[in-house]
Amino acid sequence: MALIFRWLIRLASGLIVLCVAAIALAYYFASRSLPDYSADSEVAGITAPVEIVRDNANVPHIFGDTNNDVYFALGYAHAQDRLWQMTMLRRTAQGRLSELFGERTVGIDELMRRLDIYTLSVSSQNAQTEEAKGYLSAYARGVNAWLAEVNKGALGRGAPEMWLFNHPIAPWQAADSIAILKLMALDLTSGLESEVLRARTSLLLENDRLQDILPDDPTTGVAALPEYASLVPGVPEYTPNMRLAYDPLSPVKPAALAGASNAWAASATRSATGSTLLANDPHLGLTAPSIWYLARLELDSGGIIGGTIPGMPVVLTGRSDAVGWGLTSAYVDDQDIMIEEVNPDDTAQYRSPNGWAPFTTRDSIINVKDGSAVTLRLRWTANGPVLPRGQYDLGTITPPGHVTALSWTALSDRDTSMSAAFSITHSRSVEEAITAGQDFIAPALNLTLADSNRIAMKTIGALPARDANHQSQGRLPAFGYLPENRWQGRFPYAENPEFLDPPGGIIGNTNNKTVDRPFPRHVSYNWGDTQRINRWRRLMQAREVHTRDSFIEAQQDTVSFAARTLSTLMGADLWFTGDAAPDGTPQRRRQIALNLLSAWNGEMNEHLPEPLIYSAWARAFQQRLIRDELGPLAAEFTHVDPVFIERVFRDIDGASVWCDVIQSAPVETCTDIARQSLDDALLWIAENHGEAVEAVRWGDAHVATHDHPVLGNTPILEWVVNIRQSTSGGDHTLQRAKTSGMDPNPFHNVHAAGFRGVYDFADPDSSVFITSTGQSGHPLSRHYDNLGELWRRGEYIPMSLDPDLARAAAVGVTVLRPLDQ
Repeated sequence: MALIFRWLIRLASGLIVLCVAAIALAYYFASRSLPDYSADSEVAGITAPVEIVRDNANVPHIFGDTNNDVYFALGYAHAQDRLWQMTMLRRTAQGRLSELFGERTVGIDELMRRLDIYTLSVSSQNAQTEEAKGYLSAYARGVNAWLAEVNKGALGRGAPEMWLFNHPIAPWQAADSIAILKLMALDLTSGLESEVLRARTSLLLENDRLQDILPDDPTTGVAALPEYASLVPGVPEYTPNMRLAYDPLSPVKPAALAGASNAWAASATRSATGSTLLANDPHLGLTAPSIWYLARLELDSGGIIGGTIPGMPVVLTGRSDAVGWGLTSAYVDDQDIMIEEVNPDDTAQYRSPNGWAPFTTRDSIINVKDGSAVTLRLRWTANGPVLPRGQYDLGTITPPGHVTALSWTALSDRDTSMSAAFSITHSRSVEEAITAGQDFIAPALNLTLADSNRIAMKTIGALPARDANHQSQGRLPAFGYLPENRWQGRFPYAENPEFLDPPGGIIGNTNNKTVDRPFPRHVSYNWGDTQRINRWRRLMQAREVHTRDSFIEAQQDTVSFAARTLSTLMGADLWFTGDAAPDGTPQRRRQIALNLLSAWNGEMNEHLPEPLIYSAWARAFQQRLIRDELGPLAAEFTHVDPVFIERVFRDIDGASVWCDVIQSAPVETCTDIARQSLDDALLWIAENHGEAVEAVRWGDAHVATHDHPVLGNTPILEWVVNIRQSTSGGDHTLQRAKTSGMDPNPFHNVHAAGFRGVYDFADPDSSVFITSTGQSGHPLSRHYDNLGELWRRGEYIPMSLDPDLARAAAVGVTVLRPLDQ
């Protein structure tokens, strides 16, 4: 027995030694790709020495003799810190993910090949200005210089993920950067999904009820539209979902998670400092690392600093010493689904206004790791690429003998958006920046601007020119062969909404409706916000003058206007009612919950129970309203729509009929549904967060999920690569923290402000910014998540153009010298 015991000890000890050795070996190979920020390197592609000074937050401050050299160094720094992220973005745009991930990503690759984004990006290279071509080329040379350093120094293949997904990395090209901008356009638009959902819902509901569940902004009036069944006959009333399950690697997010943002500015008359202020926080999906990367560039026109996206040599949101710029998603209706009739006698043809016309076709091969290659026959009509029935649930709204094509402004082979972006960031005044935006095509954005004297907001991006007689006004799929449904180019840039030096001295956008113009110059029917704007307006008007700190306070505000409104409506007939009940009973829990909510001010604070009670209640209430009318389609409505619920409680246009369960004999009231849904919510909370409703925390459910898109679900590795944080805010707060809406964690924070910046032009170097994780994409780097806790707490780091401040306590200074020829 003693002998067996000794051998067991030896075996256990051996296993421990082997595990430690394996971990040490893995750490050694992974750490080889950690860059040396104090290196002195000779590189090809620059004309003079360039310095990359990394401040104590690892933000690179780049100093060079020419603009091209500076953009070269930006490419070098991006590749040092985010090489894996950059290659994944490029592969996504090219439709080549399956070469690494196999069958899992074939559907994503098929969509990207059919949209043909990368081919359009290659063609768009020739449309750029000569200056932009130089910057793009210099940036690509900088990325490739780092790839050469990796190969020469055996630097761990450039990123630890490369050990798990080993593949040759092609040299970076200018078209790669243009393709990533087009990929951003795909991420920010939801017009196609909105059209499909509206069409599917209209097949089940009458028009009045459609206006309830998919309401327009309540401040505008829209004429009734035709029912989809009469517009496109032959579509079944309900068809089960056909789309692929959502994958974190997909650039197509659910419509509820389309791009969102906040931006606002104050003129000198509304600023305590005597000059202008600007704040911006773009909202995108949370990932580890963040999509954003902070950088400062010292150019011929002066220094610029702000947020970049690795792969693109542009400061998308930031400031110079003269101008600040911020971005919000404009929610322009820039996509239309065209129903194309296929010739029954010749499937290579489709109906056009002039008769049958041939599809434009091309074959494309998707190579699949550990699987057979997939050959696609790509097809286009005059309206755009033909998309498969399984994408976006298009098959559910396509009649037999037809296919769907997509008209979209981003599908341009002469896309000059990158050139326009360079010109905006190099502008020296608000007027220059507005003029520079003329050549921006996609994505459509609201550009908020401030210089030392003026403020403005201008919508940049192409607004499609639709016929005034368009059958569905772009809100539903329509037949592509009818001339009135086809696009007629784009509206002149002068017709894009513009607001310059408003009399009130405050300008801003929370993705709310910006103009009230009739179709076809309406911009959109589907705006991104009806709630945050109310809280923003109150905060802006509550002060006669603003400061940098008051703008920060607004950016961090967690009071929900929607929660105040809906909790009052749902609880109106329930407050302080009901008989006494013993502890632990549903009645007692309901009374405790109502007592908590009755004294609540709508603050979505992570440490409070009320936000969780309200959120679970509102979600359960909406599901009870719609599941009998919509059946399985109710699952598509993943997030609470406050306008819908308010219409129901206020019985606008008879909307209270939603409270009656149509399959039951009794006539239910909204009070009945409110009480039942509160019990549903409290039962869900008890099962998932504990019986003591007064002791639960919103932050335990509302966890920010900065997950690695590839390794985030890998056992053990997920502990290393994912960043999870308890957070405040919610779907409708200015500190927007959009929830997933999907079980089993419907309140996880998955979409938020990965970048925040506040700029003060009275003292520009007092400006501040922050990102949600850290600068490095390497999980073993101390800069992988070092900014995350600051972001969670609502703190910032200095956004200064002072070179001495950057050098103070710098983590390293990289010097790039021209390689002797």
